[in-house]
Order: sequence, then structure tokens, then C-alpha cells
Amino acid sequence: MAFTPLHDRVVVRRVEGDEKTAGGLIIPDSAKEKPAEGEIIAVGAGARKDSGELIDMAVKAGDKVLFGKWSGTEITLDGEELLIMKESDILGIIA
Repeated sequence: MAFTPLHDRVVVRRVEGDEKTAGGLIIPDSAKEKPAEGEIIAVGAGARKDSGELIDMAVKAGDKVLFGKWSGTEITLDGEELLIMKESDILGIIA
């Protein structure tokens, strides 16, 4: 199914975190937190100013980003769990 977010929303695929701690201990699934890091899959056209002028998006498909722990709405598309969130929920781009 093709999905295109509207306005200033983005679709993000979470990137799985490390399976081990720095000391080498394996972290069980029950103790893992959902990662707050992901890859942009799709972006909307951007928000509009009151004048109607389009504000370009600062992120693009393929960017690796950090976002807030409780950001976004979880959805399932074609069996894959994704997040839809506003661009303003993104904290930064990972270079």
C-alpha cells in the first residue's frame, strides 16, 4: 500500500537499538525501551504560512533522526510497524 503523509508530517521506521550493554550483558526484550531513533521513509509537502506560502521540510526520505520518546502515532502498513509524526517532534538529524 502506498502512503503519503500530508502537510508537515513524516513517516518514520524505528531503528533497533543495541542488543548488549557496553559491558557485554545481553538485554532481554522485556527490558528494552523502544528506540527514539529512526529513518525517514516519507515526508509531506510541508506546512503553510498564514499567507499560504509553503514552508519546506527540513528532513527528507533516508535521513536518520532522533525523536522524543512519546512522539508520533504508531501504525502498521503492509505488516511493518511505523510512526507518523509532525516534523516538529523530530529533535535532530544524525549525520
